[in-house]
Amino acid sequence: MASSSQAVQSPPRHVAIVMDGNGRWARKRFMPRGMGHKAGVDALVKVVQATADRGIGYLTVFAFSSENWKRPEEEVSGLMSLLIVALSKYLAKLKDDGVRIRIAGDLDSVSDKVREALRGAERETQDNSRLVLTVAFNYGGRWDIVQACQRAMAAGLRPDQLDEQALAKFMTMNYAPDPDLFIRTGGEVRLSNFLLWQSAYAELFFTDCLWPDFDGAELDRALASFYARERRFGDVGTSGEGDGAIGVIEDVQPSSQGN
Repeated sequence: MASSSQAVQSPPRHVAIVMDGNGRWARKRFMPRGMGHKAGVDALVKVVQATADRGIGYLTVFAFSSENWKRPEEEVSGLMSLLIVALSKYLAKLKDDGVRIRIAGDLDSVSDKVREALRGAERETQDNSRLVLTVAFNYGGRWDIVQACQRAMAAGLRPDQLDEQALAKFMTMNYAPDPDLFIRTGGEVRLSNFLLWQSAYAELFFTDCLWPDFDGAELDRALASFYARERRFGDVGTSGEGDGAIGVIEDVQPSSQGN
């Protein structure tokens, strides 16, 4: 990531998305929440293609957070089953499209069946390079930082050896550049414990669009906002003004309920 001021002219290398709003999308249509999650999977496949078409090399999506276990057991079970069905349905297409799938998260707490489905998707697509799609599953940003510290200690690093660069090597996504653009759908305006370390200088874009309705046109709206910003990374930039609060936030209309 550049350390000096620069105008945004090229596509972001890495886009991260909190895919929020599946449940509300279904409720508006008097459907079960599970139908919203299914529609969300279909939307993800389309957005993956749109992301690759726009020359973006890394896409990371928040599929299941470490806090999502608090949801009703029936919904959690449905999400796990949907994951396996979705991989069976779309894995061949993603592979043919040059997408490499990687998983970020604590898989020790999921079933053997789910774990093998996720690891199998990684193995099946490991030779692809057009787009790296990271699925954050049973993931939390705080967990990621803690596990990185634990791994660093296990590797024998002394306190005086542990700086930002050293710790970054132990983060779960050490293979990817930090996100340039962080998108959250569904109208909520928070990070929800997603990529806390990696998103320190990401440009934030919040939209009311519910995730199942998010498509290439909505992605282009987020990208247009990104291109309009000046990324300073702590420098004064061409305007002569230093970094203060976060940049432009689009279409903020917080709802009273989460996904």
